Amino acid sequence: MKCLLQAILLTAAIALLAPTSQAQAFMADLTGASESPPNTSPGTGQALVILDPVADTMHVQVSFSGLEGTTTASHIHSATAAPFTGNAGVATTVPTFPDFPLGVTSGTYDRLFDMTQASSYNPAFITAHGGTPASAEAALFDSIMAGTAYLNIHTNVHPGGEIRGFLVPAVPEPGVLGLLGGLGVCGSLLARRRRC
Repeated sequence: MKCLLQAILLTAAIALLAPTSQAQAFMADLTGASESPPNTSPGTGQALVILDPVADTMHVQVSFSGLEGTTTASHIHSATAAPFTGNAGVATTVPTFPDFPLGVTSGTYDRLFDMTQASSYNPAFITAHGGTPASAEAALFDSIMAGTAYLNIHTNVHPGGEIRGFLVPAVPEPGVLGLLGGLGVCGSLLARRRRC
């Protein structure tokens, strides 16, 4: 988990330092208690989602472990009626993110999505949000920024979702904030990441 956190911080630092980027990073802590209804799964996970409306991309990184069941699907749901509560339909690919590790109790995932492609979404989400990938992208990105989108991991023991977390703006740890003054931070974080 320590190495994943360092990788997430490196990715977030690069996104924050890119001078021409409009990228925004969002994170979620995935737990059974965050499910609706909540469950007592010991499973945990972390997600990092980086939105870039200029490049029309969404980068999704997920790490999870300790699940009671084996994975059957994972995706982003959007949009709940109120921030940080409730349930919503699946916004991204169905039945699951492409190449998400299935049939396991722990794992990692890393994928860059081209949000101009209809294949990045649930077709029903596109239809409900203007009928085009561009209108679906705007709706999904707005939902994530408004706190009405969550990342969910479903398992055979908890088919409705074993762990989930609402996406919130990523805030680097206090020690990282001081490092964001120059590109030297990337080399420092990368050096630590290589030791993992």
